[in-house]
Amino acid sequence: MLKVHSRCDLACDHCYVYEHADQSWRGRPMVMDARTVAAVAERIAEHAATHRLRRVSVVLHGGEPLLLGPDRMRQVLAVLRRRITPVSHLDLLMQSNGVRLSEPYCDLFAEYDVRVGISLDGDRAANDRHRRFANGASSHPQVLRGIGLLRTPAYRRLFAGILCTVDVRNDPIAVYEALRAVRPPRLDLLLPHATWANPPYRPAGRATPYADWLLAVHERWTADGRPMPIRLFDSLRSTAAGGHSGSEWVGLDPADLVVVETDGTWEQVDSLKTAYDGAAATGLSVFTHTVDEVSRLPEIALRQTGLAGLSAQCRTCPVVTQCGGGLFAHRYRESNGFDNPSAYCADLKELIVSLSARHDVEPPVTAPVDQDGTDLPDGLLDRIAAGRTDADAVRFLAESQLAITRAMLVEVADGTPVTERTGWEALVRLDREAPDAVEETLRHPYVRVWAVDARRQLGTDSAAAAQLSCVAAAAAVRAGANVELDVPMRAGVLHLPSLGAVTVPEPVTGAAVLTVEPGRWRLRHAAGTTLVSFDGDLHATAPQVTGGRWQANRRLAFAGTTILFEDLDPHRDCHDWKAAERPDASTLARWGEVLAGAWSSIEADLPHQAAAVRAGLRAVVPLVDDPTGTLRSSTARQAFASVGVALADASATAVMIAHEFQHSVLGALLDLCDLFAPSPAVRLTVGWRSDPRPVEGVLQGTYAHLTITEMWRQRASREAPGGPAHQRHEQFRTWTADAADALLGSGALTPAGNRFVRRLAAALTP
Repeated sequence: MLKVHSRCDLACDHCYVYEHADQSWRGRPMVMDARTVAAVAERIAEHAATHRLRRVSVVLHGGEPLLLGPDRMRQVLAVLRRRITPVSHLDLLMQSNGVRLSEPYCDLFAEYDVRVGISLDGDRAANDRHRRFANGASSHPQVLRGIGLLRTPAYRRLFAGILCTVDVRNDPIAVYEALRAVRPPRLDLLLPHATWANPPYRPAGRATPYADWLLAVHERWTADGRPMPIRLFDSLRSTAAGGHSGSEWVGLDPADLVVVETDGTWEQVDSLKTAYDGAAATGLSVFTHTVDEVSRLPEIALRQTGLAGLSAQCRTCPVVTQCGGGLFAHRYRESNGFDNPSAYCADLKELIVSLSARHDVEPPVTAPVDQDGTDLPDGLLDRIAAGRTDADAVRFLAESQLAITRAMLVEVADGTPVTERTGWEALVRLDREAPDAVEETLRHPYVRVWAVDARRQLGTDSAAAAQLSCVAAAAAVRAGANVELDVPMRAGVLHLPSLGAVTVPEPVTGAAVLTVEPGRWRLRHAAGTTLVSFDGDLHATAPQVTGGRWQANRRLAFAGTTILFEDLDPHRDCHDWKAAERPDASTLARWGEVLAGAWSSIEADLPHQAAAVRAGLRAVVPLVDDPTGTLRSSTARQAFASVGVALADASATAVMIAHEFQHSVLGALLDLCDLFAPSPAVRLTVGWRSDPRPVEGVLQGTYAHLTITEMWRQRASREAPGGPAHQRHEQFRTWTADAADALLGSGALTPAGNRFVRRLAAALTP
């Protein structure tokens, strides 16, 4: 949302920009200048390109954006289109009071494909209650004239809809009929902004006046055959059926809106201005900070955590999946911030319960999770399904996994007592001061494994969340930043994820204090006694250790670079097979030879996917050997880009790495797109197992075997017909084809799943 003009030609007394707690508009430029518009466009394009976004929405807002004038408006639109359109589809919208809408403006919006939403509160009496000029004159005739322009054939496609703020003193049916009369393509009914500090107006003797008002509109709208969509009602029907709300007013959809003020400062959603002065501020600017940096702010990340981000009262409410706690700004109370239900809690509950009693539930407007692949970058689903995952696709999946890990950390922090959040506070600060170090730490596969366990144990095991301090400490050490943290010890060992482990000479259990400075660390007992001292930069040489032992994570040659050989992290033991202990020097050398040979085999046998493995695989975990000689390998569902492998020869290791990497890729895809509908009753028989398998297990096995089929095909091409490689290729090809047929006939796949498996089957080479 771009605040292109910070003033308005109306003086609406319910406006959250000018009439509520935050008065920051007074100190901002009146107009967003050309330099700021260019910087905004650059940031949006940069973000869209980095994350391969198919679509970006930009809303021109204010104040009143039409105060820009057509010439300046054209300059803004031209810059946005010129910079963003080459990298992503740009939806341009504008929210206006409609007073200054004219044919020149409409021609301009038609040229640049800008859809226009108009604010109107109903008939003249209802609209004039709040939406007047500063001299008290009515704005209603001018607004209707503007809407009339948008309804003409030449401009009808530009009309986005009407936004109406509810006032229970207005007659609901009169408001509805007045709005229906102008035939909007969509109607938004919004509750007036209020908080627990400044509660909404309530007529005496009425417990739920806003629910009553909305239910009256709903009854009339339903009797009329629902002549236009009303977003609030559609959102509640969708969430009742398990779908998305498509709105931040209700439901548990993650927040995805950021605001840019006229001076180029990033702000959170602007409705927060109703809470307190500075509530929406971030301290960041488009001139100095990227969209990713804004999205990582804890205040924004909290609003992307769904149920976990709500107050305890909300989480136990029977209608929480529909209500979602209400609009975030409406939860504010001076004593405890936003950790409350909405100030409209009673009204929202009454509205939802009453609609449910009327059986106003239909199939979801949007699928609960993307079930047709439309939210994915173009071609990604098909490339992955065909076993042609490229480096760009892997990077896209890696970014999505990083975002999920970040969201989980917010949930863990939110569920941790305030007195125990020093690790989280340090991590937030480091994320601003040394974001690269934090990002590299969070990409470590077993940070997410820990976060999943910690989320499960919130409220029952405070030690689970204490690992946040270890994550922050690892980032601080990596960055050489100044920090002091209480860190948990496990039998005298401090683990720093992605870096290594410190062992102290005496068995310390519980907390110790780690002090990090550039080029120096100190680990001391909580009582003050120094346990271990470190001197030296991790990036240059191993630190000089006094009083203890430092075991660094080791890296082995792989894919023309090095890969983490993870034999220390306490959370790595999450695979189907037991993780091995740290090998001695000779065994490690053997591992180095095997991994180097395995990479050569992958290059030869999977030439079209070698780049993806090189770009995506981050860690190898050694597993305990099977005494019977059976090959062992495993992928942990939450440890993206890491594979567990028992020591074997290079050729077999190549097969295991390729097989497990495919599981990792599919797991990341399943976090973004539903390929099947879980059903315990559906079990399928496959050639490589004697027992019937659940749909997800068959899908995972089929996809992994597609790659193994290709490996054996390549190997068979280098030997005489009828040899062992030919036989192995034919076996895997048959298994994979039969399993694909079973999946397609199971009735358990979503549209995206059907497309995925059909593409997989087509990729099999006879």
